[in-house]
Amino acid sequence: MRAPLTELDINLPHIYEKSLAVLNPFHQFSPDHTKDAHMMDDADLAGPLMYCFIFGMLLLLAGKSQFGYVYGVGLFGVVLIYLLLNLMSEGGIDASRVSSVLGYCMLPLCILSAINVFLRLNGWFGFIISPVFILWCSISASGIFVSILGMH
Repeated sequence: MRAPLTELDINLPHIYEKSLAVLNPFHQFSPDHTKDAHMMDDADLAGPLMYCFIFGMLLLLAGKSQFGYVYGVGLFGVVLIYLLLNLMSEGGIDASRVSSVLGYCMLPLCILSAINVFLRLNGWFGFIISPVFILWCSISASGIFVSILGMH
C-alpha cells in the first residue's frame, strides 16, 4: 500500500527532518557536508507553502490580515537571497532550493505568531522576544545555506 500523499509528491518524513533542522539552529553540521547537503537536495515546496499558510492564518487569528505582505515579502526575499548566494558561492544554487530553505526557516516566525495570538507583542515583551525569533530564523537559514553550498 502506498502512502496517501506520494501521488502529490509530498514526503512527510522529509518535511519532518527539515523542520527539525530548522528548530535546532545550533546543530553541528558535519564537516564533510554529506548528510546535511543532501537533506535539501529534495527542494520540495509543500512544507514551505504549509508554513506560509500557517503563518498567514495565525496572523489572521491575531487580527491582522497580511496575506499579501507575507507572500510579497517572501517572494522579494527569495529573489534577493538567490542573487546574493549565486554571487557569493562558486557552484551556485537554484531558486527552488532557496525558496525551500527560506520557507522552512519561517517555522520560528509561525511559533512567534502563535504566541501573538494569545499574548500581544506590542510592549516590552514583544520587543525582546521578536528579535530572538528573527535571529533564530537567520541562524537556521544561514547554517543550511552554508551546508548546502559547502561554504566556510
